[in-house]
Amino acid sequence: MDIPHLPPEPSRAASSVSAADAAPDRPDAPDAPAASVPPVSQRLVPLIVGCTLFMQMLDSTVVVTALPMMAQSLHTTTVHLSVAITAYLLALAVCVPISGWMADRLGARRVFFWAIALFTLSSVACSMASTVPQLVLARLVQGAAGAMMVPVGRLILLRSVPKSDLLRAMSALAVPALLGPVIGPPLGGLIVTTLSWPWIFLINVPVGVLGLVLVQRYVPDLREQDVPPLDFKGFVLSSIALATLVGGFEVIGRDVLSLPQIVGLAAVGALSGLLYVRHAARHPHPLIDLQLLRVPTFAVSVLGGNLCRMAVGSVPFLLAVMLQEIFGFSALQAGLVTFASAAGALVMKMAAPPILRRWGYPRVLRLNAVLTGGAIMACALFSAQTPAWIMLVVLLAGGFFRSLQFTAVNTLTYADIAPRDMSRASTFAAMAQQLGISLGVGVAAATLNLSLLVRGAETPGRPDVIAGLLVVGAMCLASVLSFRALAGDAGASVGGKGSSPE
Repeated sequence: MDIPHLPPEPSRAASSVSAADAAPDRPDAPDAPAASVPPVSQRLVPLIVGCTLFMQMLDSTVVVTALPMMAQSLHTTTVHLSVAITAYLLALAVCVPISGWMADRLGARRVFFWAIALFTLSSVACSMASTVPQLVLARLVQGAAGAMMVPVGRLILLRSVPKSDLLRAMSALAVPALLGPVIGPPLGGLIVTTLSWPWIFLINVPVGVLGLVLVQRYVPDLREQDVPPLDFKGFVLSSIALATLVGGFEVIGRDVLSLPQIVGLAAVGALSGLLYVRHAARHPHPLIDLQLLRVPTFAVSVLGGNLCRMAVGSVPFLLAVMLQEIFGFSALQAGLVTFASAAGALVMKMAAPPILRRWGYPRVLRLNAVLTGGAIMACALFSAQTPAWIMLVVLLAGGFFRSLQFTAVNTLTYADIAPRDMSRASTFAAMAQQLGISLGVGVAAATLNLSLLVRGAETPGRPDVIAGLLVVGAMCLASVLSFRALAGDAGASVGGKGSSPE
């Protein structure tokens, strides 16, 4: 996949003036705000943001296992209650585009603080829900808070940590992003088995309270000035596009909407997206700045990185179907097996920086995309007779490769972004990530359904999951075509090959 050819960027007035603009708008220019942040904050901000990321990723997956018990308690069916998952994702998709503008307008620390507070309070509201409408309303608020919490937290990290230390900070963020989807389903099963379903939401409360204390004490208050007015038309178009696309992909294979309805949602999303592209080309300060795609490292990270996210985001779903529905594992047993990938991610946290410093981003991303795709396809060889230790080894290696890929992609995304463009880049990247993960699960579910149709079966079998794993593994392999466009010294400013050693 090649970087889209775009004409030279036309001159436009700076969208904001801040301390970051004191430095020249060059990718290798010193980051003025980061230089003014105390060392203790530079060390703790990645941890604080990582905790909120883990809380959001965990919450978006832990509900899946608990749905049957929740449905019984709320006197409904599991299929109908799945609207609680969709509501969360829709609110997340709608509010992500506005997160960067709100951080610039109101102050990143203030938005981050209140987003954590609202996420924590809405978690309590979810635990107290006694009807489906109450739960859906609480999940909508929770999704909106999550849309502000993680992108704004990442923006604070980008403004607080010098680019020379960004690789180390991003390697810390890769772990919670990978742990959440892996730990969520088995943890949900354990909680509803030993306690009751409200506790899957109440576990957010101590993390949220601790986060509020740490934000007040250690997160710097870096503000923007002369922020342009909100691009309201762009917000409406981008929100419709994201909500319909994410919602359409999310319900594939869940018997919630008919095929014509899903196609209709996708069509509305595609049309809204095209209208937004036309609008952004004319607006002086678009909400989602498509001109960022003129930065080669950003474009490659978004395009190639999303192919990897689409593949990796669908693996927990496919493994859950294989291990629980086909092999007969309990949720806890399946979780103990798949936790090996989380262990691989933890190991990679320490190994990623020296690997990228030694071989550089382009080489690592190309080779590791092949290894990650291969590890996903290797899961297709699992059978009910496969020894557990073989599954553990394959998943451990897969977690190692996936963590390295996410660390490299997430760091390279901001390698050549000027300080004044960080908020728009963070918003763009968060939007693309949300869309990519949802699309990946949708592709996996569609592959399962197509395989079922070809076989004339009604319930998923091993051949259907094999087809899904092969398709998403091939998607990951295809990202190599995008990473080939990287220059040899790409990422040198953020700890890649050619950067000065620590």
